Amino acid sequence: MKLTLNNGITMPALGLGVFQSAPEKTTAAVEAALAAGYRHIDTAAAYGNEREVGEGIRNSGLDRPEVFIETKVWVSDYGHAETLHAWDKATGKLGVDYLDLLILHQPAPDRFEKTIAAYKALERLLADGRVRAIGVSNFMPHHLEQLLATTEIVPAVNQIELHPYFTQPDVQAADTEHGILTQAWSPIGGITFYPGWGEDRRNVMEDPTITSIGQTHGKSPAQVMLRWHLQQGRSAIPKSTNPARIAENFDVFDFELSADELAAVDALDTGVRNGPDPDEAREERFAMVIPEA
Repeated sequence: MKLTLNNGITMPALGLGVFQSAPEKTTAAVEAALAAGYRHIDTAAAYGNEREVGEGIRNSGLDRPEVFIETKVWVSDYGHAETLHAWDKATGKLGVDYLDLLILHQPAPDRFEKTIAAYKALERLLADGRVRAIGVSNFMPHHLEQLLATTEIVPAVNQIELHPYFTQPDVQAADTEHGILTQAWSPIGGITFYPGWGEDRRNVMEDPTITSIGQTHGKSPAQVMLRWHLQQGRSAIPKSTNPARIAENFDVFDFELSADELAAVDALDTGVRNGPDPDEAREERFAMVIPEA
């Protein structure tokens, strides 16, 4: 299943995410995903595993054009010249000469002038053919308005926290209004039960509504959630390093949720963010230096 971006480029709707995938496990996870049928891998400079993603893609034996590679520029590399160089670093680690999708990882509103300069560098990379599409991540509607007021190219993608317990309808509506594809990180609610993120949080995998829908279709809660994303026109990038789970997450194209089932999942939204607030400055985290190699 492919989605068409606002510049006509097509992107596989379902991809493998590698956030918090240890480098030593990432190469095998990418190989397992590509063997299972995935053709879209999402990484980021800040994840520290771009090199291993590249190794997994090369080990798969697939030709470069067969795999849609998405990565992200970290805040410490914002600015026009800095972001152009971030492309050099990313492609060097991945071992490729172009990227399918390059996005800004955070709006970083405490230094938004550098965010704008970074996005203008993405526009330059797009014009030069060094990337096929550009976008943003964690941009709220007011960030999008600021960006669109001072740049030329509408982002193709906005990657945001989005799962049944946090659906961000206002962000989805803003994306749709501007022709931006919404892409879900934490699409099966992983961040709601990561250790250290608050042990009192509910695990969306155990939600009775989702488990009941899964039982109806003979599918797991994760498969129900991924199908919910796909049927509503979103891109989703579930993360796993477990080969069986990677394959399970891709096995979502042989069933369909009813309108009532989709509405039941929509109704689970709590409005409570579980990841970092994009409007908060995180100076120490933003200052993290991305190595040259």
